[in-house]
Amino acid sequence: MNGPRGNPGPRAAGTGPRRTDIAFPFRIGTRGRTADAGYDDHVRDMIEQLLFTSPGERVMRPDFGCGLLDLVFAPNSPELASALRLTVQAALQRWLGDVIEVESLDVVSEENVVRVHLVYVVRRTGSHRVEEFEGRGAA
Repeated sequence: MNGPRGNPGPRAAGTGPRRTDIAFPFRIGTRGRTADAGYDDHVRDMIEQLLFTSPGERVMRPDFGCGLLDLVFAPNSPELASALRLTVQAALQRWLGDVIEVESLDVVSEENVVRVHLVYVVRRTGSHRVEEFEGRGAA
């Protein structure tokens, strides 16, 4: 399966050219070229893009995304928290299930901020990661 950026999955050792992943957000690196990212950081970038992309935002993949920022100003309730968690869990499984294994997920919505606390393992490298993603609604 291709990742959100359309990159092919990781290559087996010795089967082709070295893998290079572009850093997100796009920027120029210290050598004056497009900045790249290590694989584990690339996976984190893919998760961030998935969480904060609204379905319908990408023309060629209209069903991609979680739409978390669409719910930033929704009235906070236990039902909303449960819905957010299920939405994120389903999107992570659908789009990145072959890339990561989710160990723990918590979604918190406060005022105009949505925070996602995620503990996961990168399948390719076996790296255990603990990340927090934060999205703010436009005021």
